[in-house]
Amino acid sequence: MSSGRVRTSGDGVAIGLYSRLARRERRGLRGLAGRLLIRALVALLLVVEIYPLFWLFISSFKTSEEFTVGSVWALPAHLYFGNWSYAWNTGDIPMYFKNSVIAVFPSLCFIIVLSIAAAFGLEVMKWKFRNGVLLLFIAGILIPMQMVLLPMFTIYFHLGLINSLWSLIIAYTGFGLPLAIFLMAGYFRAFPREVLEAATLDGASLYRAFVNIAFPMMRGAIFTVAVVEFFFSWNDLLLSLTFIATNDHRTIQTGLLNFTGQYGAIEWGPTFAAVSMTIIPTLIFYFILNKRVMRGLNAGSVKG
Repeated sequence: MSSGRVRTSGDGVAIGLYSRLARRERRGLRGLAGRLLIRALVALLLVVEIYPLFWLFISSFKTSEEFTVGSVWALPAHLYFGNWSYAWNTGDIPMYFKNSVIAVFPSLCFIIVLSIAAAFGLEVMKWKFRNGVLLLFIAGILIPMQMVLLPMFTIYFHLGLINSLWSLIIAYTGFGLPLAIFLMAGYFRAFPREVLEAATLDGASLYRAFVNIAFPMMRGAIFTVAVVEFFFSWNDLLLSLTFIATNDHRTIQTGLLNFTGQYGAIEWGPTFAAVSMTIIPTLIFYFILNKRVMRGLNAGSVKG
């Protein structure tokens, strides 16, 4: 009897170990299947996102004969750089680039300075109704751009700003501030207050503490706001089409639209080359600041 009980107990232990191993193996298989599914989805997303850019870029090196005779998806027989020089010299691309730089980078400076100052006043300084004012700023994110185009056009017309790059600088700054203030406020919410308190105990005023301490420590948030707002302003088409009428003041996107209308039906190679020229600055800007942007977003999402 005792030996039978011993064998039964040992069999039970063996069965328990086997069942645990089986469950662990099933969990491992489910985990492996989940990882494979995620990798397949990421690969599909990369193909959907990256392949059109690759096709656009590589097609800019095709000759006219390759577009008319060869397959649309075929690679070029050799790299033909004539499309790039043709687009650059005949499509007024340098002038459009210059106008975009003049319109975008001053607005970025205004957005960064004003958003940091506003977020500092809303999150660090204690005063009545500051939460309501912050919500008022954030509500600007919800306002559609199309809703205010007509009032803005009327105001700019009476101020003589139509067909001026100042109209774009003001518009980019106004539309970019709500999101920038929201990001900066989240960053200041996680900002170590002890640093500012130590500065004030050492005799620094609140504004000196902002300029000498808070502003230099906001580099992560500054890079984040700069990249986000740069993409919005650089790729803008609607505001530039609304406020700019002459070719001398067109930005790169509206100039590209005009270039496509002029050459796109016949010369696909120069058109693709011109489009590639407009995409390259955004890719370079993002790849240089990619890691800083991720750190800035993570820091701004922390609540103190």
